[in-house]
Amino acid sequence: MEEFDITVIGSGPGGYVAAIRSAQLGYKTALVEKYNTLGGTCTNVGCIPTKALLDSTHHYADAVKSFENHGIEFTDLRLNFEQVFRRKTDVVAKNTQGLDFLMRKNKIKVIKGTGTFLNSESLKITHDDQTQTVIRSGKFIIATGSKPATIPGVSIDKKRIITSTEALVMKEKPESMVIIGGGVIGVEMASIFNRIGTKVTILEYADNLIANMDHELGSTLTKILTKEGVEIRLNEAVYKTENLGNKAKVYFKDKQGAEQELTADYILVAVGRKPYIVDLGLENTGVEMNGNGTIKVNELLETTAPNIFAIGDVIGGAMLAHKAEEEAVFVMERINGQKPHIHYDRIPSVVYTWPEVASVGATEEELKKQGLEYNIGKFPFAVNARARAGMETEGFVKVLSDPKYGELLGVHIIGARAADLIAQAVVGLEYEVTANDMASICYAHPTYSEVLKEAYTIASGRPSLNI
Repeated sequence: MEEFDITVIGSGPGGYVAAIRSAQLGYKTALVEKYNTLGGTCTNVGCIPTKALLDSTHHYADAVKSFENHGIEFTDLRLNFEQVFRRKTDVVAKNTQGLDFLMRKNKIKVIKGTGTFLNSESLKITHDDQTQTVIRSGKFIIATGSKPATIPGVSIDKKRIITSTEALVMKEKPESMVIIGGGVIGVEMASIFNRIGTKVTILEYADNLIANMDHELGSTLTKILTKEGVEIRLNEAVYKTENLGNKAKVYFKDKQGAEQELTADYILVAVGRKPYIVDLGLENTGVEMNGNGTIKVNELLETTAPNIFAIGDVIGGAMLAHKAEEEAVFVMERINGQKPHIHYDRIPSVVYTWPEVASVGATEEELKKQGLEYNIGKFPFAVNARARAGMETEGFVKVLSDPKYGELLGVHIIGARAADLIAQAVVGLEYEVTANDMASICYAHPTYSEVLKEAYTIASGRPSLNI
């Protein structure tokens, strides 16, 4: 029976980062993965393939709608659907190959199969050929991630009633699609398919898209997606779906309780994700669960079983790849006797529509609920010279700051390159920089980042030089 210092179960962003950091710190490390490729949901059927499709379809949409204004003319423009998805597959393959290289480089033992705890010190691994291996480990890191969730009355059959996983491997372009859920996954999938000519309808239970983010971001995104041709129906309660063979039907009630239904080629369920602990054998350990199906951990991310830690989606909180990565490093360095920290309220969230949406810190709704005073600095991309030059004038930056000391409380962006711009705001919140200080540093001109500068300036109580 082979023994390891650290064994990581699951090879998503949390898992593979934990394994690499463990090896870097000198521990004999094993990584257990049930699928044939490393990378978990994010690399194989989540973040990476979705972004590949978003980029490809964005280029196509630009060619259709914007290139003529740039003086670029086509005599024959068409979409090669198969190549769009083929490129996505190639991108995924390069990323998984990179992970294989990192495992070899760091001398991490990769064991393919389903890991099941026999007790808090031993793990049985069942391989694809049904043979089994048992290993012992001083410590375990559970990083098994999450799977798509559903709602009562909606049964995912992976044929006509699908999740984002099945949407990423379609063989031909659907003519119509209804997406249940207007969160991050729902609006990103809507963008992909709407751009290539699919009739897309979003049914969202809440009164706003991306409801967990600042509501002004969601209302602005609603206007933008609607203008692009996505039908968005808010306050709709879905209670049933039906596979009709070559179509699917969804049944729902509107805000007034009136019964309605829609038929489409596919119904895509995007109502969130749930922790994945199938066959993990937690009942053979002292690991306790929370009422919502997540694994119970303390502030050090230790479970209630000795020597077992858990990170990422399986412990709840924001289900973000970069949150899992931060937790992976945190756990390993704590095990090593170091004292890192994580500020969960300073972890950014990003939606990769176009324009992109990004946020860090408190929303305006949260500050109001807490009864806290705040200043607002808001500046539109439409006034920014670089945005005009690039024909990317939709959106704004919204800065929330403390009126007494000027400390940043939250930064919210909808606009071109928001996913990259938010990193600067994260620095400001992490190191408790004031809005005035963020405005006082020099920003290159012309750049999209100047929208941030002006929003910081207004939040600090000074007038903008550009309005």
